[in-house]
Amino acid sequence: MFMSSSAAPGQNLDLPAAESRQKVSTKSSSQFEDNSGDLPDDAVKDQENTPSEADTNSDEKESNTNDVETNTGDDSSSSEEKSNSEDTNSNSDSNESEKSNSGDNDSNETEKSDEAKDESQSEEKVEKEEKQAEESSSDNKTEDLSAATQSEILKESNTQNGAFSTQAAESESEKKSQKPSLSKNQEVYKWKTCNVTSGPDYIPCLDNLEAIRHLHGRSHYEHRERHCPAESPTCLVSLPEGYKTPIKWPRSREQIWYSNVPHTKLAAVKGHQNWVKVTGEYLSFPGGGTQFKNGALHYIDFIQNSLPDLAWGNRTRVILDVGCGVASFGGYLFERDVVALSFAPKDEHEAQVQFALERGIPAISAVMGTQRLPFPSKIFDVVHCARCRVPWHIEGGKLLLELNRVLRPGGYFVWSATPVYQNKPEDVEIWEAMSKLTKAMCWDLVVVNNDKLNEVGAAIYRKPTSNECYENRQQNDPPLCENNDDPDAVWNVQLQACMHRVPVDGSMRGAKWPKRWPKRLESPPYWLKSSEVGVYGKPAPEDFTADYENWKHVVSKSYLNGLGIDWSSVRNVMDMRSIYGGFAAALRDLKVWVMNVVPLDSPDTLPIIYERGLFGIYHNWCESFSTYPRSYDLLHADHLFSDVKKRCKLQSLMAEVDRILRPEGKLIVRDTVETIAEVENMAKTLHWKVRLSYNKDNEGMLCVEKTFWRPTEVETVAYAIE
Repeated sequence: MFMSSSAAPGQNLDLPAAESRQKVSTKSSSQFEDNSGDLPDDAVKDQENTPSEADTNSDEKESNTNDVETNTGDDSSSSEEKSNSEDTNSNSDSNESEKSNSGDNDSNETEKSDEAKDESQSEEKVEKEEKQAEESSSDNKTEDLSAATQSEILKESNTQNGAFSTQAAESESEKKSQKPSLSKNQEVYKWKTCNVTSGPDYIPCLDNLEAIRHLHGRSHYEHRERHCPAESPTCLVSLPEGYKTPIKWPRSREQIWYSNVPHTKLAAVKGHQNWVKVTGEYLSFPGGGTQFKNGALHYIDFIQNSLPDLAWGNRTRVILDVGCGVASFGGYLFERDVVALSFAPKDEHEAQVQFALERGIPAISAVMGTQRLPFPSKIFDVVHCARCRVPWHIEGGKLLLELNRVLRPGGYFVWSATPVYQNKPEDVEIWEAMSKLTKAMCWDLVVVNNDKLNEVGAAIYRKPTSNECYENRQQNDPPLCENNDDPDAVWNVQLQACMHRVPVDGSMRGAKWPKRWPKRLESPPYWLKSSEVGVYGKPAPEDFTADYENWKHVVSKSYLNGLGIDWSSVRNVMDMRSIYGGFAAALRDLKVWVMNVVPLDSPDTLPIIYERGLFGIYHNWCESFSTYPRSYDLLHADHLFSDVKKRCKLQSLMAEVDRILRPEGKLIVRDTVETIAEVENMAKTLHWKVRLSYNKDNEGMLCVEKTFWRPTEVETVAYAIE
């Protein structure tokens, strides 16, 4: 896993074994039988609790026993205990009492674990965790970290000299983030629970009520846009009363726990349209929607039959679903090998995006308002809008022109709305305005078709693949954008009512359609030039391939087997600092989806991620992410924390990680040893379980599991109170 930076990407080295070995089991854990992987077989400390000759000190034995009894998740617990805990945690329909404690799953072993449930024992638990942290640190220093071939951590070259700029550099209007200093000597973190109006649904950048109150207007959905506080909060979001481990995919697509998202307004308003229904302790989703009351699969087939050239899961792979409702359309497209990134404003229909995420469907809280969407240009194969009620035709078609920006040349816009199939005066007026606008935009109306079963219709438009139509228009309206208008600059960039020219040079991105899925996943994009340097220093196409091979090796040899993760319980995954999307690509055979996040100050590789049939978003990790709490089952952070702490508080980022990660969710961190130590310390003060802590040559890896623990002390967030 970790090698010196002098090694070439993808190269493996056989490292000599360490001369001394202490506190290492003489019996190999079954999790590490394949020694050619990313982690050595003894990277997890003393998995079987079998001491070596050098490990016979009675105090150490007593410490190990206490670790097992309290099951704080430190690596000294046995693999058998971990396995039992995993089996228990994976049962999502029972053992509710297990969910209400402080992440302590072995309460039946000793009287001490019963006492641990009492809040009065929290100080004692923190003291034990600090003691375990010291022992863990001592163990790491003496482990045989070179027992197996390691796959390297790829080193990035200077971004300034590479092929990729950064989103921050591209977006001139990016707001300057505050950079409060971080005390490197800080070891004790005092966590509090957030007291906010939105309670368990708190999203800091969308629930900044103080900023919203001072807006000059709301006609363009300004109140649904991001308004981040000057400094991100460090308090923890509360859990809904009775919160349970989420139901696993694919059952979650049809049924979730009501207690996890206790909102009934949408069921009352949209129940007759088969959006969502309350069924005892569950919320059920029949798969319908306003435009497909008889099920999403029928609607998906209706669209395919209307235009066979769409070729779900072949030509069409990545879709943007605008105004998604509860995202049943995207949820059922998985069966066609299509991924849809759905979005809708927070609370426009109560908890619709939260429902989608709880079901295991990709979604974010976002709005088409005054600013560009956080995506590069020319990336989506199809943009879909099923009665999303967006006024596409007003103000020069500014919002529709934004869809034109993110749609690939030759891509399709599927518009399923009442103006397509109803003859009410308002619908007729909108249809005429849309017809005029789309013609001026040089969109070709390919087909209009009606679905007799659902009594709805759809119009499908195609974006041009050349500039010929633009040049032959009698009026330059909507106008073409100025040549200096960068279509890929999006962070806090205002919407422009103009169109960017279509690339005509065959070597430019967007000039050709990507390879058909799944070939596009593994192939470097045609527009990556060998003459340009990639992120890790090799020619860009070779860099892409080396990154993919590296992550396939790491995932197959380490992540899938070496961390004790029950991957059947993992559905929603985020790569918090994605480069080429290699981590997500390596997970393609699992029933998971991955949100690939490209930070603003990282190389702008998000277009590559979309080119290979994956999806993602830009983000500034000094701010909160636009998602509900408890959205993700697994977060992956490759050298993110050491980068973020240069600009903002690491404690704020950890609070954000806690916010978006579900209880029993996993965080995998790969970073410098110093940063790993900081993150591990914070995780322990959060009462998280440390599954693995490993380091070699100043590089380390950490795997921790969030528990159900919440602080008893409360912090009022003034700007988030009504």
